[in-house]
Amino acid sequence: MVRANARRGGAAGGSGPSVRSVQPSLRVLGAAALVVAGACSSSKLNSSPQPIPPTVVVTTAITSPPSKSTTTSSAPPVPARARLRLTELVHGLDNPVAMAIRSGDPALYVAEQYRARVLAIIGGAVRSRPVVDMHANVSKGPEQGLLDMVFSPDGTKLYLDYTDPNGDSHVDEYTMRSDGTADPASRRSVLFQHQPYPNHNGGQLAFGPDGYLYIGLGDGGFSGDPEGNAQNRDTLLGKILRIDPHPSGTQPYAVPSDNPFVGTANTRPEIWMWGLRNPWRFSFDRRTDAMWIGDVGQDRYEEVDVAPSGSEGLNFEWPLREGLNGYRFHNRPEGGVQPVYDYPHEGGACSITGGYVYRGTAIAHLAGAYVFADFCAGNLTALTPHGTGRAAATDLHAHVDQPTSFGQDAAGELYVLALGGTVFKLTPA
Repeated sequence: MVRANARRGGAAGGSGPSVRSVQPSLRVLGAAALVVAGACSSSKLNSSPQPIPPTVVVTTAITSPPSKSTTTSSAPPVPARARLRLTELVHGLDNPVAMAIRSGDPALYVAEQYRARVLAIIGGAVRSRPVVDMHANVSKGPEQGLLDMVFSPDGTKLYLDYTDPNGDSHVDEYTMRSDGTADPASRRSVLFQHQPYPNHNGGQLAFGPDGYLYIGLGDGGFSGDPEGNAQNRDTLLGKILRIDPHPSGTQPYAVPSDNPFVGTANTRPEIWMWGLRNPWRFSFDRRTDAMWIGDVGQDRYEEVDVAPSGSEGLNFEWPLREGLNGYRFHNRPEGGVQPVYDYPHEGGACSITGGYVYRGTAIAHLAGAYVFADFCAGNLTALTPHGTGRAAATDLHAHVDQPTSFGQDAAGELYVLALGGTVFKLTPA
C-alpha cells in the first residue's frame, strides 16, 4: 500500500504548505453542502493525461434531501495556536494501515499490511495471538496487501479488504469466536474486483449509520485513469459502494433497493458515490452522519470531500478535475461536486491520509473539526467547515512520519498509525 516514495499511486510530489492557505468553495446541491477528499500521489507511473474512452458516462449527480438539517454547519474555528500531543500507545508493528473497534469489546484492533494480520491491543499491549492471519493470501506491492478491516455493528463478523497474489481486490467475511479470534473455517467471499494495475486499490471499509457496508475502490491504477473508470458507472472502480453484506439467494451480498442507481441502464447498482481517484480513508461523522473522504490526487493537488447525510449518487469529478482545478478538462461536469478543501504538492506534501471528525471530549478545541494528515509531509491538520461553504485549515503542530491511517475509539478519541510501526493517541498538549 504505502512506502515513503510510493504511496497509493500517483505522481511524485514537490512541496506544499503543511497548512493550506487556499480556502476552496463548497458546492451546495439543493440543501446539501458536499465535500470530497483526494488520495495518494507519489511514485508516478505516467503523469500524461490519457484520452477518456468513449464508454465514459458523465451525468448529473443524483441527490436526495439530507435527513438532517445540514452536515457541514458552522463550528467554532480551531484556534490558530491549537496544539496536541501524540502519546505512543504501542510500537513494533509491521506496516500498520488500519484500526477498528468492536461493539462491547475494549480492545483496539490493528491491521498489518504485508503480514496480513489483525492484532488486538488491550491495555496498551498487543495480544500475542493474532485475531486472523492471512499472509499467504495477499500480494506485497506498495499499494497492496491487507488494506482495511471493519466489524459488523453487532461485533459478530469481521470484514477484510485485501489484494490477492494476482493483485485483485477482495472483501471477505469471518465469524468472530468467543475467544476474540476469527474462525478461519468461516471465511466467506463477499466481493471480488479485478484490478487492471497494481496501484489505486482503495480498500476502505465502513459500516454506515444505516447499517450497510460501504466499500471504497480506486480507479484501477496506472496514472490519470487511462481506462476512464472513475467516470464510467458500468464498473465498480473509482467508486464508493453500498451493499448489504449478507447473502441473498445465490448471491454473496444484496444491493439495497434505495441505492441511487438501482434499475439504471449500464450502471452498477452497488454504486453510492463516483468520480474518485483513490479514496484513502473515508469516515462518517458520529454526530451528523456526513461522510468525509480523503481522495488521493495525481500530480498537483490532494482533496477532502464531504457527502452530507442523505446525499447519494454524487460525482466527485475525477479525472475531469483534480481538486478545484482542471485535469482532463477545465470545465466541470454537469452536477459535479467540488472538494471542500484541497492543497498543493508543496512543502513535501504528496498524498492525503483521511481521518475523522473529532467527537471526543479530551481535546476541547478540536470539537467538530475534521482531522487528517499528509503521508509525505507528516503534518496533522484540522478542518473547520463553515456555513459559507468554505473550510478553514489549522496546523495542529503535530508530526508523524508517514501516517497511514487514523482510528477512533468508542469514546470518540483519535489515534494515528505510522508506517514505521507505532500507534499514537491524540491527547491534549
